[in-house]
Amino acid sequence: MSPISRLVGVPPSNAGNGMRKFERGTPQPAARARWASASEVRYSSILSDLVVWLVAIEWVAFARTNFAPHNVSFFAVSVLALCVAAAQLALGALVLLYRRRYVPGSFDELRALAVSVTAVATLAFVAVLATHPAGLPRSVPLLAWPLALVGMAAIRFVKRLIFETSAQPRNAERILIFGAGWVGSTLALRMLRDPSSPFHPVGFLDDDPAKRNLQVHGVRVCGRFGDLARAAERLSAARVVVAVNSADAALIRKVSDAAAVAGVGCMVVPPLTEQLSRAQLKLSSLRDVDVEDVIGRRPVDTDVTSIAAYVTGRRVLVTGAGGSIGSELCRQLNKNGPAELVMLDRDESALHAVSLSIHGRAMLGSPELVLVDIRDVDALSAVFIEHQPQVVFHAAALKHLTLLERHPREALKSNVFGTLHVLEAAAAVGVGHFVNISTDKAANPTSALGHSKRLAEQLTSWFSERYVGDKYLSVRFGNVLGSRGSVLHTFTSQIENGGPVTVTHPEVTRYFMTIPEACQLVIQAGAIGRSGEALVLDMGQPVKIADVARRMIAMSGNAVEIVFTGLSPGEKVHENLLGDGELDERPIHSMISHVLVPALDPDDIEIQPWAQVASGTIHLEPTIHLEPTIHLEPAVR
Repeated sequence: MSPISRLVGVPPSNAGNGMRKFERGTPQPAARARWASASEVRYSSILSDLVVWLVAIEWVAFARTNFAPHNVSFFAVSVLALCVAAAQLALGALVLLYRRRYVPGSFDELRALAVSVTAVATLAFVAVLATHPAGLPRSVPLLAWPLALVGMAAIRFVKRLIFETSAQPRNAERILIFGAGWVGSTLALRMLRDPSSPFHPVGFLDDDPAKRNLQVHGVRVCGRFGDLARAAERLSAARVVVAVNSADAALIRKVSDAAAVAGVGCMVVPPLTEQLSRAQLKLSSLRDVDVEDVIGRRPVDTDVTSIAAYVTGRRVLVTGAGGSIGSELCRQLNKNGPAELVMLDRDESALHAVSLSIHGRAMLGSPELVLVDIRDVDALSAVFIEHQPQVVFHAAALKHLTLLERHPREALKSNVFGTLHVLEAAAAVGVGHFVNISTDKAANPTSALGHSKRLAEQLTSWFSERYVGDKYLSVRFGNVLGSRGSVLHTFTSQIENGGPVTVTHPEVTRYFMTIPEACQLVIQAGAIGRSGEALVLDMGQPVKIADVARRMIAMSGNAVEIVFTGLSPGEKVHENLLGDGELDERPIHSMISHVLVPALDPDDIEIQPWAQVASGTIHLEPTIHLEPTIHLEPAVR
């Protein structure tokens, strides 16, 4: 877009038409308004600066002679004033002071102003020394210099004050901001500078004693977390916004509960990885606290350098790319600049969706989208031979525990033999980095899902021994929030339908983490893991499923009953991230444990007890059989 097009506000696609209209002298009304506004601002700055110089020169000249008019040469003073004004106009234009290149009253503008005024004063002083005009003290330019600089700066500060006051939102909802750091400061500034903002910050809360009574953009820190209810009442705040860079689930839960007691709403700023990569924080990104924030949010510190070392510029393949984990892996891997990102899945609609989410359009004709089932050995091998991947993330799996208990053969075919097919195809083309996505149910397994994923871990470990020099490892973690078929989706649907909400057992607990944060750790684990290991992600503290149900019901505002149906066969009351004999060792990353996995030769799969049961070779009665029981809990409001 040309400078003239930008000036008159013509969109890029119509820049040529805008140029022709401007050249013919018939700009549109909006263009004329902008031109007039720009001209008014420019001319007012020029005029005010010239007047300040004239006043400063005249006043200093008279003050220097004790205000005795007969000792001053009006002609010499007037000539000096006019010369100084002309020099200010020229040097101000040279440093772009009168071209609206600076925010009014900003440090950048003051720096340019100081440079121009100092240069003008220096030139004037040299000229007076060289000419020795009668009736004009030589010190006038030097004494007028600080007066002119302060006067011009004061005018600009007044302009900025007027601008900021007029830009503040009117009739906006009054809010408190919890956190007076960089995120909270940026958020408050964004609200105060946007006349259309739906929120108006009236106070900060921060537990840092050094920030007590601190003024941030004119908004005072009015207390600590414990003062939330009192501050909200005193300042008539309707909401509190959690604006903390590394807010985890525990902090958000604490603030949310306190806000509920105080009778005000609670909102959150999304994590930095979602929103703060841009220069400004969008107000539209603020949202109410949801259940994912209070049970699954974990701040993740990733080593970008180590990730780039094995992903950037390399050919990467993701199986199960259309699934909840696989699709998020693809989105995050794509940001690290792989030479090629091959997305493989057997679900065509899922591939369409992940391509749309990454590229903004469904590139169904791209060779990077591969519609293949990992059970199909020949088709899978052909894909690996064609693309020659260097890094593989294996996320394809069947995952529904209760359904796989009824159909264990499917778990064996997909999770065990499907994984074996991917491992063999990867080894055949010399993949140097293989990451198998596992589950916490593989630790001390009691279900078809757990047994099948444990065998997949052991097969991965066997390939690490067979192909020394290449890295084959597994990453194990618990439940992820928001995945298809997750407990949150089930509870949401049940609540919307009026209930009841079904929970297996009053004491059942599970580990939770959001999908983006889990995928960040998966990619990080692939960078730091050693071949043959299972890397176990720190999922925080386990959460009672019944508590999740109660919180979701409370957030909905509906009266819904909770029904306890009893544990299904193979289901545990409490999951374990580490199996018997596995130690919690974290030699590299504070949120990733390293455990060794015993290798399993693929030829020995069929003699594994569970594999024999799953394939129907033998039949074993389950060691634990839990009959479903139904218990009603009163409706939660």
